[in-house]
Amino acid sequence: MKTSEMRLLSTNELQTKLDDTRRELMNLRFQVVTGQLTDTSRLKQTRRLIARYETILHEREQGQKQEGEK
Repeated sequence: MKTSEMRLLSTNELQTKLDDTRRELMNLRFQVVTGQLTDTSRLKQTRRLIARYETILHEREQGQKQEGEK
């Protein structure tokens, strides 16, 4: 999913996707430890996806604070 597509989602949808992605990262870590994961690049992709979700949520939070100050 592209960042522009992520920005179109509601805050609740973003939070849900963030939670799901964090669970996926945990499962990937378990798979690495047990030797089941062969494509370790998925770890990096998943971490970056989590960062994108968190960045968008943080931007929205900052935007709300600025609107409240005006």
